[in-house]
Amino acid sequence: MAKKEKKKKEKPTKKETSLATVRFSRKNTLFFGIGLILIIAGFVLLAKGDIVVAPILLIVGYLVFFPLGILLK
Repeated sequence: MAKKEKKKKEKPTKKETSLATVRFSRKNTLFFGIGLILIIAGFVLLAKGDIVVAPILLIVGYLVFFPLGILLK
């Protein structure tokens, strides 16, 4: 009778496990920070009754700086 060969379990390579890892650079965190500051300032101005500058700050924060923080490398 022939001996059965044991198959070694293959460990996932580093490339496969790094797909779930997302690293943000300093530029990304800077854009996120600017977006967060603009959004907070927009909500503070909105609470005080400003209906001109507050929506502009909110739109710029949400639609410009957050996506830039995610998309730029």
